Amino acid sequence: MLNLHGECWVITDNAAGNQRQALALAEHLQLPLRHLVLQPRAPWSWLAPRLTPGGRLALPARQRRLFAPPWPTVAIGCGRTAALYTRLLHRLADGRCHTVQILDPRLDPAHWDTVIAPRHDQLDGPNVLCPLGSLNSVDDEWLADGRDACPGFAELPQPRVGVLLGGPRHGIALDADYARRLAVRLLERRNRDGGSLLVLGSRRTPPVLVEIFRRALHDVPGLVWAGPDDGRNPYPGVLGWADRLVVTPDSVNMLSEACAVGCPVETLAAAPLPPKIARFHQALRAAGLLHDLGAAAPARQAPLRETAAIAATLRERIALRQAAQRPG
Repeated sequence: MLNLHGECWVITDNAAGNQRQALALAEHLQLPLRHLVLQPRAPWSWLAPRLTPGGRLALPARQRRLFAPPWPTVAIGCGRTAALYTRLLHRLADGRCHTVQILDPRLDPAHWDTVIAPRHDQLDGPNVLCPLGSLNSVDDEWLADGRDACPGFAELPQPRVGVLLGGPRHGIALDADYARRLAVRLLERRNRDGGSLLVLGSRRTPPVLVEIFRRALHDVPGLVWAGPDDGRNPYPGVLGWADRLVVTPDSVNMLSEACAVGCPVETLAAAPLPPKIARFHQALRAAGLLHDLGAAAPARQAPLRETAAIAATLRERIALRQAAQRPG
């Protein structure tokens, strides 16, 4: 493994999905890590990453003190707000910080040293890396830790079916009708095959959807979890113990993490998907990683794990830069 030196900054907003991707990549670099959650005021928050003049002054005083020299060796951002500050670092650090932006920044990738955007974003450039899905921490060790954290799931009847609920987004209506339809389909198969259902809501899941599942599954082995009121988040344990995963069609991050497990992954799309999400679904299906709910699927499938390979490529690029900057 190539040895790197210096510090890595992870820059995100408060979005959990953005934080998970950036931190997952940073952990593979094995550098001292600082996580900066930056929240600029308007109009910079509206126009990021295009509006750069005064970008540092747009931060609250406490955050401005964090976003200050000495600059890091690597800065990894995820999300539109972070793209403003990784773009600024490209100039502020006078070329001595390797700037990485995850997700399409909607701007010329040349403003960063490396841009990592999934294939369905259809972004191209000599410094662009294009994984199939989103970056994440799911690997054998992560799944084993999840099983250790939730040993009681081992006693649930098999097949253990994990159900990951996202939320509505532009072009995808995850409403009460969708929740009832999904619950009926899950119960029909459970009545036929037995097993248990472990349903997890997310921050984006409307409460009405969660309540529909609580009522529908009240006498089914398993759980319905929607937040701290239901106890500790069992997400790693559900993925670690799942024999099958069902994921709503809206979330690239949840689908990518489910496909990293190695068990069959299914979805229920009740209507045509927006073009970008449709391209992602089609790529997963073409790779044998995603199936319609209830369709025939193998008992196990090759897991989608791209983060380590992306990180290895990134390490090589950073090491080359550091070698070129070394005196003599």
